[in-house]
Amino acid sequence: MRRLEVDTDYLLRVLFMMLNTPSPTGMTDTIVHYVCGELESMGIDYELTRRGAIRANLPGVRYSPDRAIIGHVDTLGAIVKGLKDNGRLELAMIGHWSARFAEGARCTIYGDDHKTFRGTIMPLKASGHAFNEEIDTQPTSWQNVEVRVDEFCHTKADLQHVGINIGDHVSIDAQPEITDTGFINSRHLDDKAGVAAMLAAAKAVQDNGVELPVDCHLLFTISEEVGVGASSILHGDVAEMVSVDNGTIAPGQNTSEYGVTVAMQDMTGPFDWHLTRRLIGLCREFGIEHERDVFRYYRSDAASALEAGNDIRAALVCFAVDGSHGWERTHMKSLEAMARLLSLYMQTDPAFKRDRRAIGPKADFPRQQMQYEDGAE
Repeated sequence: MRRLEVDTDYLLRVLFMMLNTPSPTGMTDTIVHYVCGELESMGIDYELTRRGAIRANLPGVRYSPDRAIIGHVDTLGAIVKGLKDNGRLELAMIGHWSARFAEGARCTIYGDDHKTFRGTIMPLKASGHAFNEEIDTQPTSWQNVEVRVDEFCHTKADLQHVGINIGDHVSIDAQPEITDTGFINSRHLDDKAGVAAMLAAAKAVQDNGVELPVDCHLLFTISEEVGVGASSILHGDVAEMVSVDNGTIAPGQNTSEYGVTVAMQDMTGPFDWHLTRRLIGLCREFGIEHERDVFRYYRSDAASALEAGNDIRAALVCFAVDGSHGWERTHMKSLEAMARLLSLYMQTDPAFKRDRRAIGPKADFPRQQMQYEDGAE
């Protein structure tokens, strides 16, 4: 096992391409094609589910028990809930995010027959000249915002005439920007930054001709933001899975802003004791900045995989995000650290040889009170 250099120029290029490719849950075909193109350029085989989740494979010396690294390409967004008599649009959210962060956003409405329309999400009372202090006292909710469409629409009939319908998807502009100090500000870093780190890690492995001990699947899901995630993309040979997603920078949290955060538990319960500590061990051994954290209001692809009945060891590793599901910010150092950790994890043996079997005897079952190194094999 060796530390691999991460192509940060590639990571950034892929990240910005994805950020500028709208993909709210339910409208992910375009970004699926993009990710498939990146896999093809690296010579990595893949296959798709019916709806477009991607299962790629980096072959190892042994094909089983194999491992998976998983991220999601779908993002938050909105859908047209109603056509209003004033020629504006009522919205319902896709995924879970506050209307506080929708106010002022530029957006695109996707109609039938490839029609698109531009607009801005506005509070119902948007002008201080008209409403005075009421602009500050109106509630924050999805019932208190509307889309001002950049068309000649002043009635419900006008909206219908141009081709806007209830159920049309609405994507929110990402507006990505990177500073000279390495900070990346954008909507939808969750989880496109994680996917970019996954692809950069795979590129490092491919470019260096590294021989992996077991097959490693790169999984890219398309409905994590609505709770479905990895429920239908795994197969029985996967013994351990590492989910890649955002870590929360906030008071009371212990997320590393410039490194990797290993989540010990989220709202669905603790992650695998052995696999999380193996990842922490890799960070320590190879000098990767890291922290541990526990998230109270958080779920990831790992949760949907376990809830679907998969008996796998699952872990969650996070890149830093300040203002998650709102005005998001990360740092290039955190993404580079994530890619480096993933490239190392791909080179490790499975946590336990016994995991090649779905069920087995007690004799080789590990003990948590033992030192991790004593039970690693």
